[in-house]
Amino acid sequence: MSVTTTATATATTATGTATAVGHVNPVLRTPPAAPAEAAAYFRASLAFHTDVSDVAAALAAGGDPGFVLVDCRSTESWDQGHVPGAVHLPTALVAEQAGELLDPAVPVVTYCWGPACNGATRASLALAELGYRVKEMLGGFEYWVREGFEFGTRQGTERPAADPLTVPVDAADCGC
Repeated sequence: MSVTTTATATATTATGTATAVGHVNPVLRTPPAAPAEAAAYFRASLAFHTDVSDVAAALAAGGDPGFVLVDCRSTESWDQGHVPGAVHLPTALVAEQAGELLDPAVPVVTYCWGPACNGATRASLALAELGYRVKEMLGGFEYWVREGFEFGTRQGTERPAADPLTVPVDAADCGC
């Protein structure tokens, strides 16, 4: 179905969105997946990823969180700051040291610097190939710090103020 106006010709797309003829909306250039496909994808994504807030909540609950948190960055990065209670296992040493540091029966959550770093992805792949069940912590150490959680350094512990661009200012949680 086409609708013509005096200024611009428009067409109604399959999604019901009117666009200028010849102009492709960049969001809908590739149509959204069918609902069943989207549900399968997002369900699978949750099996592979967790986020900083969920990891912090699990660690703060006390007792055994049911997973081990692995910082896969270099020693210099670890010394600069790391999540308290994390195990230090640099990505390059996973194949060599995982068996000494990790129990194959306990799920692993990896993290690296942040969203622009794929070190945790590479560590997760290496661990999965060794037979570990693994998830990647989205946001990495950057978002751990930005959300205002305590972290350890060579000098001791620090707790920064939360960044209002990453966490709600006047609420206990984001509601998601």
